[in-house]
Amino acid sequence: MTRRDFSERDIHMALDGELPVDEHVAYDAWLDANPEMKARGARYVADRAALRAAFAGVLDEPVPARLQKVVFGEAPVKAAVSRSRWWLAAAAAAVLAIGGVGGYVAGIGHFGLEDPAKDQLAEQAIAAHVIYAAEKRHAVEVPASDKDHLQTWLSNRVGLKLVAPDLAAEGFQLVGGRLLPAGENKAAMLLYEDEKGERISLFVTAESAEKAKGTYGSEEGGPEAIYWLDKGYGCAVVGSLPRAQMTAVAKSAYSQLLAGLDS
Repeated sequence: MTRRDFSERDIHMALDGELPVDEHVAYDAWLDANPEMKARGARYVADRAALRAAFAGVLDEPVPARLQKVVFGEAPVKAAVSRSRWWLAAAAAAVLAIGGVGGYVAGIGHFGLEDPAKDQLAEQAIAAHVIYAAEKRHAVEVPASDKDHLQTWLSNRVGLKLVAPDLAAEGFQLVGGRLLPAGENKAAMLLYEDEKGERISLFVTAESAEKAKGTYGSEEGGPEAIYWLDKGYGCAVVGSLPRAQMTAVAKSAYSQLLAGLDS
């Protein structure tokens, strides 16, 4: 077949199962060659899972007969019906709007969430983790053996003073890091690994919003992000560790990043 250029529209087609089978190989190759689009696709998957989780209790309920009649045009044509359809459209738009915050989980001890509107940071961090934590040979751009250069390079590119936290006490060693897109900004991702090969990542970007803390899970059994926004930093620790262990790692990383401001 003739190879064609893919776009964001094809990401949605693939998620909906509408991408032609004979284009799957070329589509996968396109994603691998375009990390930003691959990350965007991962975010869409996370959003859909979060939305389904948020409405899991009602998705399988039967549609009331009176609403079926409205949909199929069997209800009397009245002004009230017209208003109802407008309300349903508005409600649908609202449902789509909360897709990005459907995975919000309030509080983890004293690390609880105060502003659920910041879940986008967590989504970006989870998408990056899903893509790169699984990589064996190309997980990072700069290895931990060149830590000084890694910190200087990422600090200059992200526009923040970045010190790679030492998480040895939590059982993790730095693998290295890479530069990533984060909307209109840039983000640094630092990857860590324990002796069993379990990986966690630290996602850091410049964020001017007010303080916020929270947890976000894209889907059941998937990686979870613990994130915070403070002093111009937007940070998220991502992994699939038990909650208590994730919290300990996040608190250690957070305190070391802020301590780096004064060093």
